This record gives sequence, structure tokens and C-alpha cells, in this order.
Amino acid sequence: MTTFSAVVTTGIYCRPGCGAKPLAENVKTFELAAGAEAAGFRACLRCRPYRVAGPVAADAPELVCRAVQLIIAGVLDTGTEAALGARLAVSPRHLRRLFRDHLGVTPDGLARSRRAHFARRLLDDSDLTVADIAFASGFGSLRQFNRDMKLVFRAAPVELRNRRRKADRLAADGGLMLRLPFSPPLHWEALSAFLAERAVPGVESVRDGVYRRTISLDGEAGVIEVTRGGGDHLLLTAHMPFWEGLIHVVDRVGRMFGVDADPAPAEAGLAADPVIGPLLRARPGLRVPGAWGPFEIAVAAVLSQYGVRARVRRQLAGLVEAAGRPVPGLEHGLTHLFPSAATLAQADLTRAGLSTATERTLRAFASAVAADENLLDPGASLADCTAALTAVPGIEPGTAQEIALRLGHADAFPATERTLETTLRALDPAAGHPWRAFAATHLIAAGVSTSAG
Repeated sequence: MTTFSAVVTTGIYCRPGCGAKPLAENVKTFELAAGAEAAGFRACLRCRPYRVAGPVAADAPELVCRAVQLIIAGVLDTGTEAALGARLAVSPRHLRRLFRDHLGVTPDGLARSRRAHFARRLLDDSDLTVADIAFASGFGSLRQFNRDMKLVFRAAPVELRNRRRKADRLAADGGLMLRLPFSPPLHWEALSAFLAERAVPGVESVRDGVYRRTISLDGEAGVIEVTRGGGDHLLLTAHMPFWEGLIHVVDRVGRMFGVDADPAPAEAGLAADPVIGPLLRARPGLRVPGAWGPFEIAVAAVLSQYGVRARVRRQLAGLVEAAGRPVPGLEHGLTHLFPSAATLAQADLTRAGLSTATERTLRAFASAVAADENLLDPGASLADCTAALTAVPGIEPGTAQEIALRLGHADAFPATERTLETTLRALDPAAGHPWRAFAATHLIAAGVSTSAG
């Protein structure tokens, strides 16, 4: 877990490894940069702490983690703390108290810091105009952008752009290139292999160490590419029809690869396990893979109830061809956008080769998601998430757990998944609690699967 050192005598906070050497009695430690900012400290100009990953501690209360996921999803871009509290069934006062106790900052303060840090990275790394950066970072107006940047960095955006270092600028052959910082290590090979094995034909591609996929932004098509960067970052190249809301695209990509995750508590909790421990040492830095589209990975999980992976891939290809929107002119096998829940619920799926039972369950699920946009809510608890999913006719508990794992629930455990069930018979079902998603990910990466079936 990255911690930030704030020096009381200077009012500046730094990231680990900064060359500053203040007296220990003058230093306060913060787990989040936002916490240091809330206490009145300014970011160091030498080590630039806004350029490092700042994950929320994995051992924070579940309610706080759920609230953070909703903030990342943009709930506070236009909403209020009261609205956030209502989503979590708590009062805004109680939510603020939890945030101050565990993160050292209010929900609004965390959202403001995330937007400001993202904007600062764009000012350093890109040639986007200041106005484009404001709206790309989730700010509602240029006035709000200027005010918050001065509050966080003590300088106006134009001043910050003039201070940038030439080496920071990233140039791509088309599109916009960005760094995705993480706390090392990160096991890129295992993560990309996981995604390659589950890639949706026509929508996703993993070739020559590059993950690519089509994305839909307010009905317009785009493409993202992710590859290994340096020892502390991945590289994202975004080809988008507009830059507004880019911060949420980057956050969603970051969740796919776990760049904001803090695996240390899970690694410490599982290191002594006789089965999982050796796997941790074999793949240091492996993160639990997330998902770009919750509905997309849920559809794949539903299909997996009824068939092995090779058959599921063929069925996904059929669904995409039957109901996905074509995107002409792309390379690397990318041809379509994945269909929405509303479209899939009404589409003619004859060409997908689904059995009667599979099609019945899939249509019921697509209709349920189309009717309730919160069915795959990132702010739901694991119990609420799996209960809502298994309430859909045909969705099995193991499938609900598999979906929950990809949605970011740390204790999700797809014990009945075909890729794990043989090995899991030898394990205590409670083993790994509360890090069972982490344990399952390592088992899958170790080749405990029937992927050749």
C-alpha cells in the first residue's frame, strides 16, 4: 500500500522514495493523497505524488469500498453526497464520518481529488486543450475546474501546463496515449492470458501483448488498446469520438487490470495456505481481473452454465453477429460493439446456436438488466449482488459468484465453475476468506482449468 508523507513544517506531501529528508517528528502519514490534501498539504513538485497509483486500503469497511466504487463510476460528478448515501442506504452524515475515519477525506473531497489528479496527468502527458481536459476529467464547468485545481495544486491549469516536463509527453500514432500507474509488481502476462482466453470474438482481441476492444460512448463507437508500459505503469491508447468523460473510460480500463488494487493484504492473508501460497510466489503481482462491461461478462458467465469455453466462444460470436452493432474499418479482428441488454432481449438469436434452456435464461437475464440498471450495480454488497442475480430465473449461485468476482467483490468465489471445481473439492470452502476472489484468480492462472474443452 502506497503511503504519502506530509511535512508539517513545509505543508508539502510526498510519495515514497522522494529525495526530501525531513525530521521524523515533522512528518504525518496519509494512505491517500486526498487525505493529505484535505488536511491542507500541497503535492510535492519534485516527486509529483499525483502520478502514482493511490488505491483505497483493501481492509477498509465494505461500505466505504462500495462508496468508492460508486465515486469512481461518477456518481458525484453531478450528484451529491446525499444521493450517494441513498444508494448505500445510509445518511450522508454517517457516510462522511466513515470516510473521515478510514480515508481522512469526505466523499466529495475524494471525488474532487481524483478529478484534479487525472486532469494534472493530462496537462503533463497530453496536448489536449485546457477546456478539453476539464470535461475529460469529469468537471462540470471551466469555473469549477479552475477553482478545484487551485484548491488542490495551488496553481491554475495554465500554470501547471507550463510547468510540465518534456519527457512526460506521450505521442501515439492516432488516438490519445495515457499512463495507467500501479504499485509494482503487476503480472501482465497472467492478466492478459486470462482476458485472451475469455475474449469475445469481434469485440475483444489480445495479440502480441496488446489487449484491444471496441467500446460504446453515448452510442458512438471507440477503440481502446492496453499494453505493458514501464515497471510502474501500463499504457492505454484511446481512440474516442469525443474526450468528455475520459476519466471514466480510464477508470474502467484500470479496473479491468487491477491497477488501483492493493493486493498486499490478500497476499499476506493467503501466503501460508499450502495450496494458494506457492501460487502467489509463482505469479507475484497478479490482480483479480475486472470487466469493461458488467453485462458483457455476465452474458459469458450465463452461457458457461451450459457449455465449455470453446462452445461459449462460438455462441458469443453468434450473439455479437446477430445483435451487436457493426463497426466497419477496424483491424485485429474487431468488428462489432457488444449488444446492450435491451437489444439482446429482443434480438433473433437463431444464429447463435443456443439450446432452448440457454436462450430462455439469457433472455430472462437480458430483460432483467434492461428493466433495472442497478442489477449489476458496483455499489451493491456481495450478498445483495448475488441475491439479485439468482432471483433471475435460470441463474445459478455459482454463476452469480463468477459475475460478482469480475465486478470486484473481493470475497466472491465461483466454487461450481467448471474451471475450478475439481481442485476446489480438496479445499475448505471458507479458505481464503475474505480474499477468495484473489485465491480463485491464482488457481485459474495456474492452469487449473478445462479451457481446452
